[in-house]
Amino acid sequence: MNTPPDILNYESILAEWERMICETLRNEIETILPDATSKVWHGHPVWFLDGNPIVWYSKLKDSVQLLFWSGQSFDEVWLTNNGSFKAAEKRYTFLEEIDTVELAVWLTKSRDIQWDYANIVKQKWKLERLK
Repeated sequence: MNTPPDILNYESILAEWERMICETLRNEIETILPDATSKVWHGHPVWFLDGNPIVWYSKLKDSVQLLFWSGQSFDEVWLTNNGSFKAAEKRYTFLEEIDTVELAVWLTKSRDIQWDYANIVKQKWKLERLK
């Protein structure tokens, strides 16, 4: 998969430990979700399926956040709820914390379990399950 230049630029300005985490996450995302499109959106690399945001990562002050928009529906104990909708996250401070087998499970669930964030405004901020 050809990574968009804006994502590569996003990663290029990170500290080495942050860049290594982001590159690993990106490679796994692109491998498990080859049909996803990606771009920097609202300042962070985001992957979409059919225009619906699925997963992103973001540099925080002391960690890298991996966020799944529909993650609360995955029934995964290692993901932490984030916000008032259906998002859940995992934060990494060391490359060694990334479990690629676990990550592959989450990415597969992100494809199979989706809430319609692409149309949330049209639906007056009420989420509907896709598929």
